[in-house]
Amino acid sequence: MSLSKAEVENIAHLARLQLGDDELPNVIENLSRIIEFVDQLQAVDTTGVEPMAHPLDMVQRLRADAVTEQDQRDLYQANAPAVEAGLYLVPKVIE
Repeated sequence: MSLSKAEVENIAHLARLQLGDDELPNVIENLSRIIEFVDQLQAVDTTGVEPMAHPLDMVQRLRADAVTEQDQRDLYQANAPAVEAGLYLVPKVIE
């Protein structure tokens, strides 16, 4: 399937792309080749092929969900100009 100049211009308009007249032939050719490739993929018989999320049959290694650092909030907030109930107080910037 080959795209026409009007179709590509419409696609560019919908995508808010500004294409120059010198770019159109190249874009038409590239988009047409992409659509031809998709048509080629659509023609393949995939009956009985189970969809997969990843091409490799692997499981992601997970780390243990354990605390590895000490709570140092009081130490960090000791340098703050204003703290209340464990929260940093900042000047109001929105009315």
